[in-house]
This record gives sequence, C-alpha cells and structure tokens, in this order.
Amino acid sequence: MIDSTTEPQPSEGRSREGRRARGGGGAARRAERTATKLEAARYITRTVPNFEILTAEAIEIIEANAETVLQEIGVNFVDNPGALERWRQAGADVQGERVRIPRGLARQLCATAPSEYTQHARNPERSVVIGGKNCVLAPVYGPPFVRDLVGGRRYATLADFEKFVKLTYMSKWLHHSGGTVCEPTDIPVNKRHLDMLYAHMRYSDKPFMGSVTERSRAVDSVKMCEVLFGEEFVAQNTVMTSLVNINSPLTFDSIMMDALEVYAEAGQAAIVSPFIVGGAMAPVSVAGTLTQVLAEVLAGVAYSQLIRPGAPVIFGAFVTSIDMNSGAPTFGTPEASKILYGAGQLARRLNLPFRSGGALCGSKLPDAQAAYETANTLNAMLLGGVNFCLHAAGWLEGGLVSSFEKFVLDADQLGVLQNFAEGVDITENGQAMDAIREVGPGNHYLGCAHTQANFENAFWRTRVLDYKPFEQWADEGSRDTYQLAHERVERMMRDYVAPDLDQGTDEALNEFIAKRKAAEPDAFV
Repeated sequence: MIDSTTEPQPSEGRSREGRRARGGGGAARRAERTATKLEAARYITRTVPNFEILTAEAIEIIEANAETVLQEIGVNFVDNPGALERWRQAGADVQGERVRIPRGLARQLCATAPSEYTQHARNPERSVVIGGKNCVLAPVYGPPFVRDLVGGRRYATLADFEKFVKLTYMSKWLHHSGGTVCEPTDIPVNKRHLDMLYAHMRYSDKPFMGSVTERSRAVDSVKMCEVLFGEEFVAQNTVMTSLVNINSPLTFDSIMMDALEVYAEAGQAAIVSPFIVGGAMAPVSVAGTLTQVLAEVLAGVAYSQLIRPGAPVIFGAFVTSIDMNSGAPTFGTPEASKILYGAGQLARRLNLPFRSGGALCGSKLPDAQAAYETANTLNAMLLGGVNFCLHAAGWLEGGLVSSFEKFVLDADQLGVLQNFAEGVDITENGQAMDAIREVGPGNHYLGCAHTQANFENAFWRTRVLDYKPFEQWADEGSRDTYQLAHERVERMMRDYVAPDLDQGTDEALNEFIAKRKAAEPDAFV
C-alpha cells in the first residue's frame, strides 16, 4: 500500500538541532503531529486469491445457456434505429426492435475490449488502474434523499452533494470520487449534471464519473473534461468511467444506449451493468440469474465495441434478492453473494474488468442491520474479484438514501478490506524471528525492538469506532456509533481544504457551465 499526503514529509537524516531550529521546539513538533494530513491510499491490488463458487461444468452450462438466450430469445434495443442497423450489419437477426445474436458473435465482438485500463485523475497520483487484480472503491451513487443525525431524512441538495464530494476527497480508502453521490433536487433536472461534474472537478482531484441521463449531458461531460484535461489528452486517454444500466430483463433503452455511444465514441469507459432484483427482473435461481446477467452483458459490451473497437468497458452486475412477502429488495443475502462470486468468474472468462458489490443494505438507519448487510456484501466484493466497486460508502435504505454518518463508517471499514487484500507479509520483518529470539519464553513483546519498529503500522486502526475503557467512554458522554460518526463528519468538514485548481481552467469551466445553462430553460421533470 502506498500513501500520499498533501504535506511534504521531513527528510530523513536531518539533525535534531536542525529540526528544532526549523520547527520551533516541542510546541511546533506537537503541532506537526496533530496537523491535518490528507492521506490517500493507492487503489487495492489483491494478493489474496479470488473465491470461485462455480465449477467448470456450471460455467460451461451458464455460458451455453446465455448464448441460447441471445440467439433464440434475443434482446430489445428500444427507440434506437441506429443500434438496430449496426446489429444488422454485424450479422444479427433484427426483427422490429428485437435483436437475436448468432451464437458466438457477441463473445467475438467483446474480444476487442481491454482487460484493464487507466482512468486518469487531474492529480496523476490519484489515477487508477481498473482491471487485473486491482480494486477501485467509489462512493454511493444515485439516491434522491440524504440523511444525517441532525436533519434526518430529506431531499438532497447541491450543498449535500458537494459535502459528499469533499468527504470522499478526505477519505483515505476511497480511490474514486464517484458520480451522482446524491441527486441534488434543488437544481433543474436538465442542468444539475453540470453542477455535479464541476463539484467533482473543483472539490476533489480523484477520478470521477460523467452523466448518463441524456445524450447531451454525456456530451457535456466529455466537453468539460476537455476543458479540465485538454482536448488532446482526452482524445488519447480515459478520464471518465460512467454507469450504463441495462433495463433488465433483456432491454436496452435509448437513454442509456445514447450515453454508451457518446462515451465509447470518445474512448471513455462505461460500466455495462444489468440492474436486477431477483424474482422480479430475473429468475429466482442463482444459475438462471447468472445466465441472464451474462447474456445482457455480452450484448451490451458487444454493442460498445460496434461503436468503437477497443473502447474500455466493465462487466457490471448489480443484483439483489427480493422479499417475497413485501416485494422489497433485500441486501447482504447469500443468494446475492453467490451471484456476485459467479459473475466475477464469468467476467474473468471474458477477460473484462468486473463491477459489483458495495456497502449495500436495506436498513433505514446506520444501525446493526446496516452493518451486517454491508459487511456481507463488501466481503463478497473483495473475495469475488471486483475491480470497480460502486456504492462502497454511504448507501442506506435500499439505495434511496445517502447517509453522511454511514458514509464515514463505511469509509473507515474499507481500510479493513485494504489491509486484508494485502495478504500475509512473509518478509524477514514479517517473520519476526528476531522478536521471538529477543523475548524468549515467559516474557512479553511490548518493549522489544521489533514491536517498537512496527507498532505504528502493525495493526489497522479505526478513525471512528470506540475502544476506550467503559469509564472513559461514560465520562465522554456514552456516545453510540451514530454519534461518533456524526462527529467524524463534522471534524472532516472543518479540516477540508480544496485541492489546487488552475484559475484559468476554473474560469473556463464556469464559463462553459454558464453558457450551457443559458441555452435552455429550466426543467424540473
């Protein structure tokens, strides 16, 4: 793991006198120890093996069934004559809006998609490599509501959106700024994408996502990136990874396909992701759902390659189960984990990056239910070989709510996953034989040289949870986890400092936004 900070670190080998003269003695050293430092962990590179739940026979059956679905049942491309014509020219059987894809054609087209790619951030130190053994963590995406300890549940505003972007920027274990971390309902629908994208560009220097809710908004996203990065750089590099949901079952609507077309043409990445609630939008069985997921992804990824061979694309799988009594989606269930593990195997068979998982839960509050369900999904995400994890922090109430307190709790726990993914250190230091020799029988390790050399980084340490003795905890107000998380949010916001952005670039972005907003009247539907 590599950490970077916004503050220069003291050089090794300076004399004690030099440090004291420069720092002003003990008070300065104490101030240096307590000063806020922005820590940003490098994206995860796993050294632990993936958990593979499907046998070779199961994979063969699911892949064959998916090809049968594409050839005999087909998929619909709705209100998109251009897509139908592309498929016709590629050799598919097109009848009305139904596209039946000959066995093997979609897989052949998918072969041109890269197995991994770099998404560049405006700060090169924050760029991420998506694919291979890497795992990139991004925050919650899409909720129209927000919740915090003071204001409760309410419609999200642009101020809420900006606050989440700042928290993501401040969070060590989140590698990506995400996209629609909440839906700012106080801004017109047809213009809010401009404010959201600007917030990612101005208040963070981590990589981000573009808009997919209408073709012109995807175009705006590409143009704003050209202002931020330069037209030539965007033409030659990937600077956005955006979410294109499939309207399961087996339907590709024109809005999502418009966005996919824009991003593929521009060489920008898209997550092609079925959006499935098992039992409602896919079969109730794990194998049946995986068959449909694979068929939909094959068709979507293949279509991106019809637009531009080599366009970066991610195999997505967002799958939940359903409560058959109430009809509500459920999270953290064993069935969902089985599908995640299986989809990861299918993605690797296609040599594609894989997206799934997240801090998913159905709870209304950041409580025990939220913690259990979130832990189940995040653990499956890590072991299932996910390369891009959306919703890694802040998700509440089945995706209807972005919670500030749950955000910092989730972001804190992501450090556990990062630590686990590093595997076991078997270097000389990791073997600790010198420590075992030094301590010998019947003594303790607290004061030995190995402990003194490693104690700062030997164990993962929480930034939120409470491990104090009961008496101290009681004296400090008997705060529960919800209260501790709220205080963490407030402290992070007090400490936030925006990353530098070239003034001319900032002015150009605001000029572009102003012109686009003036070009059409406000629309709230």
